[in-house]
Amino acid sequence: MTEPSKVLHVRNVGYEITENDLLQLVQPFGVVTKSVMLRAKNQALIQMQDVGSAVNVMQYYANIQPSVRGRNVYIQFSSHQELTTVDQNPQGRNQDAPPNRILLVTIHHMLYPMTVEVLHQVFSPYGFVEKIVTFQKSAGFQALIQYQSHQSALSAIDALQGRNIYDGCCQLDIQFSNLSELQVNYNNERSRDFTNPALPSEQKGRSSQSGYGDAGGMYGLQPPATRAVAFPQMGDAAAITAAFSGSLPPGISGTNDRCTVLVSNLNPDKIDEDKLFNLFSLYGNIVRIKLLRSKPDHALIQMGDGFQAELAVHFLKGALLFGKQLEVNFSKYPNITPAPDTHDYSNSNLNRFNRNAAKNYRYCCSPTKMIHLSTLPQEITDDDLVTHLEEHGTIVNTKIFEANGKKQALVLFETEEEAAEALVCKHATSIDGSVIRISFSQLQSI
Repeated sequence: MTEPSKVLHVRNVGYEITENDLLQLVQPFGVVTKSVMLRAKNQALIQMQDVGSAVNVMQYYANIQPSVRGRNVYIQFSSHQELTTVDQNPQGRNQDAPPNRILLVTIHHMLYPMTVEVLHQVFSPYGFVEKIVTFQKSAGFQALIQYQSHQSALSAIDALQGRNIYDGCCQLDIQFSNLSELQVNYNNERSRDFTNPALPSEQKGRSSQSGYGDAGGMYGLQPPATRAVAFPQMGDAAAITAAFSGSLPPGISGTNDRCTVLVSNLNPDKIDEDKLFNLFSLYGNIVRIKLLRSKPDHALIQMGDGFQAELAVHFLKGALLFGKQLEVNFSKYPNITPAPDTHDYSNSNLNRFNRNAAKNYRYCCSPTKMIHLSTLPQEITDDDLVTHLEEHGTIVNTKIFEANGKKQALVLFETEEEAAEALVCKHATSIDGSVIRISFSQLQSI
């Protein structure tokens, strides 16, 4: 155990967590004198005024898991007893690379396509930009920006670090690069040498900047003729942009890359894989579901991508179902291995997001008292609806209507839990030969 120190070491500090977020965790226990954001390592160092204040922080969080913006962070005493002025790094720069004229730029929460022209427009006000190379890595969309002078790069990082290119999205995370010179082979939407406009646009069949590919062990480049997509965890960036008009719902970061969620506190006597599918498929396509036989009230659910998993965790955490309050968190497992006791839904035609993805994203919400039913038989009546659903709770009101020539309905239950039970039990069931679809409605009344 590290001996007590007035310097605290914080781990799992995602890019979305700001220095001020961390200060709010510890300031109730004493004065903070210094702080350092180690962005390259997803860590931070915070120095309290004295050891006693730091001990108070550690004692408090020994029994309470600190969480910032939906992400658990972990606090321990640092091996440092004092932070020096040199340690301070307010701009979050890459401490492993000295200031130079080339910047490594990572763009987080990217809901709009990013091209060389957009980056040039953003960075050119701070000096002459000689070269730009863009590529895709696990961290997201990245770019290398080479200025003519060191001072221009310094001005750009001071002015732009942490800023959004567009309102509410495309946040810039900027570090100094270790490279001394960029090699640009082609002038196109992914790379540009502004000092040599005569370069060709592409050589057919070859990567436009192979020198920065994985073979070089430095930076990966997306294959030629592919469009820059924000994050691999956002499987359909266009649908997401269309659904949310460029601004994600409050509490959704768009940066999660974990596809599997762990659900606990289920009612093992009433739950099964299909019921979980009916509920979680509201937030994305389902790949596999596994009930944990050693823990009958636990299940693993693998979503189609990290963004869909984040929606499920956000909207279903704390939901009531079959007399239990669900606990929904990201799993430590990246995926679910196919096995005899695992249900595979990857080819299910009941996955909602294979069609009309933008509409389905737009309707994502926490469970409500109102459910919406579609693909109903043309001769459906209110009595038919009540007969089909009343076993799940008290029905306050119903309304049948027609949209685009098809019968649909709204059914209002007395509680959210009753509506959730009706949805998980009756979605994809049949009424007079019609397989019905059920989702939560955000309407408050009929």
